[in-house]
Order: sequence, then structure tokens, then C-alpha cells
Amino acid sequence: MIESVLVANRGEIARRIIRTAKRLGVRAIAVYSEADAQLPFVREADEAVLLGPANPAGSYRNTEAILAAAKSTGAQAIHPGYGFLSENADFARMVAANGLIWVGPPAEAITAMGDKINARNLMAFAGVPVAPGTPDPVRTVASSLEAATGIGYPIMVKAAAGGGGMGMAVAVDEASLETEFERVRGFAERMFGDGSVLLERYFPRVRHVEVQILGLADGTVVALGERECSVQRRNQKLVEESPSPALTPAVRERLLAAAVKAGEAVSYRNAGTVECLFDPTTNDFFFLEMNTRLQVEHPVTEAVFGIDLVEAQFRIASGLEVEVPATPSGHAIEFRINAEDPKRFLPGPGAITTWVEPLDLPGVRVDSGYEAGTVVTPNYDSLMAKLIVYGADRNEAIERARAAVGAFQVAGPKNNLPFFAELLSNAEFISGEYDTAIVSRMR
Repeated sequence: MIESVLVANRGEIARRIIRTAKRLGVRAIAVYSEADAQLPFVREADEAVLLGPANPAGSYRNTEAILAAAKSTGAQAIHPGYGFLSENADFARMVAANGLIWVGPPAEAITAMGDKINARNLMAFAGVPVAPGTPDPVRTVASSLEAATGIGYPIMVKAAAGGGGMGMAVAVDEASLETEFERVRGFAERMFGDGSVLLERYFPRVRHVEVQILGLADGTVVALGERECSVQRRNQKLVEESPSPALTPAVRERLLAAAVKAGEAVSYRNAGTVECLFDPTTNDFFFLEMNTRLQVEHPVTEAVFGIDLVEAQFRIASGLEVEVPATPSGHAIEFRINAEDPKRFLPGPGAITTWVEPLDLPGVRVDSGYEAGTVVTPNYDSLMAKLIVYGADRNEAIERARAAVGAFQVAGPKNNLPFFAELLSNAEFISGEYDTAIVSRMR
């Protein structure tokens, strides 16, 4: 097992990684920005190094400062968490070049999956189902209109280098395709430095289902069940659950097998997620993307499989075996507690005056990045905490979630707990027969 790790992240995921590291006897080193100096993860680490100003470019994306911190503290490994540098292949290579262990997949896998067009073509070659779309980048409005005739409307216009729901738009006809193509291309150039655009068939009533994979040290790729991620706003997830209430055993078997194929196609190592769109009317699923990192929603998999995925990441990075549970048990649901308006989901940062987690309730886990007296700044993602609820079955998980959401107290910044209370009384969600448009129908 590695002896020390620098956690190149912040907030709840940094705190989450530090917790497992300390349980394993691994020295945990935090890095932080000036804006985050008072957050719990800084205090809870064995050692903490100030990176720079609040702006991520000067702190959490500052590769030179992070590597300097690793060297000055004697860190043996770097865990990137999610976001920031977690899917930056160049940084993964820099870590290795500096004699450090990268707690993540090989840089080659990150590169292969980072471009949606390349990833789509790799998956098709490997026998993983993909939606009708363009096998090559579409660079002009004229070529996008020509491609659309073969794909059929409506069409999803996607930034090939995007991720996390960013750089996506739907076109329903030629006029809207012209508009959305130019908008997405411009956004992609500004945000990712790459204006490549991918066109795919858009499915209006579809579910977002993903599979947790682990690429083990011996080269084996295994699947640890699926997560339902269809409760979304602006193509970004709010609620995840496992197992998905939409899958039959036969569909689940096909989906997990396809996810393993996807991992094997890029010689995957460490934790990753294969994301798919699922059409419940036909039981067909299509590859969407592979996230070459630990997901925000990994705790629901941990709950139903009884595994610590961060520990598994450490073991794989150390070249050690991982005991993989054979079957899941029960049902888990995760709620992303964000500092945002529960109606329009606009950011609402501020100082936290009240923070009471419902940890005395059965089946409840909270992964939080904040506490009373700290400040949610506008510099980073609005995620404050994740509320994870586990039950023997979905009905019990929902009942426990209602109690937990009602007991979770947050004051100061805006928060979306009222939305979750509304969702947990929504007949469509309760039935399990919902899709990615459920939030828009509620609003």
C-alpha cells in the first residue's frame, strides 16, 4: 500500500479521500486555496499546503504548484478526486514523470475517452452499442445539416471535448441546428480550447444509466452494478440511485457486459464509469461517454456493494488485489445538496449559519465539504454535501430519504433541500418510471 497521498482537490471529495486514507494508515496531504482555508478537509488532513488564490487557475488547476507541494511534503502518490485535473492526461503524465503514483487510470485511457468522437468510434469497434451519429467531427453548418439528414431529428449537438453536461444542445429542425451548432462550437472553443462538434440522435424520453467499473491491477475489468442518474437539471445530475428501477435482469446483464467491454477496449485500470442512455420502450441502450475518474455518485455503489471505492483505488494504484463483492444488496439513493435556488437552480452562495446533518437516522450517510461557520464562495461548484440513504429495498430507501431530507438543516446559502422534499412526494419518481425530463415536468 502507498504510504502517503496528496489529494489534489477540495471540499467533500477531498474530505472523503482523506477519511479513507487515514483509516488505511496512509498519510493524507491536503492542498487548498485561500478561499478554502477554513474548510474541514484542510483541518482533517495530516498536512496541508496553501496553493494560491481562489481562482482555480492559480490553485486547484495549478499543476506546478501541486507537484511542488507533493515534493515538499514527500507525497508518494496523487489522488485527483473528480473535476479539476482528474481527467487531464497531461497532468497524469507529469505525475508519473515526477516519480509519483497517479491514483487513476493510465493517461492513454484518459486521452482515448476524453474526445467523445474518438470514444464513440472505439466503443463501436469494441461492440458496445452507440446511438446514430457522426463518426468524425462536424466542422461547418453545411456539413452538420447534411449529416442530420441521415441521423434524423431531433439531434443532440455536443462539444466533443466536453463533459459534465456542458456544451450540449438539442436541435429539432434545420433552423435550430444552424443556431445550436454555432453556439456549441463557440462554447467549446472558449471552454475547452477545442471547437470539435459531435452530432447524435436525441431521444426525448430516455433514462441516464451508468455502470461503475474497476480495472484491477492484474488487467481484469469488472462491473459493480449500475446507477440511475435521470434526475437532472441542465443535463447535470441531482439524484442518483442503485440499482436502477428501470432495468430487467436480462437488460442489466447486457449493460454490465457492455461496460466491461468498454473498459477492456482501452486497457482500463482503477475506477471509472461507463455512461449510457437507456430507452425503456425498446430496452435498448447506447454508449454516452466514459468518465475516467471517481464519480460524485460513487457512494450509492458503495452502499449496495459494501465496498470502499477509494480504498479500491489505492489498492489498484499500489498493485494490490481488490476483493470485489459478487452481488449487490438493498437500495441506495444519493441527493446532491447544492447551494442553489430550489426552483430555478441558480447558484446562491453565502456564509453557513446553520448546518445539522441527520446522522442519527437509520441508513443515512452524509459526505459534506462544509460545516456551520464556513462560507460557500462563488469560485467553485455549488455542491455542499451528498446525502446518501440506504434501505432494504427502494420503498424503504425513499421513506428514509424523506425523513433525512426533512431533518437536514441548512441556513445561510440557498439550498435545494425543498426540491428533494418535493421530488420524494412526486408520483412519477415514486413509481420509478421517470426519465431525464422529470425535473422540467416538475417545473
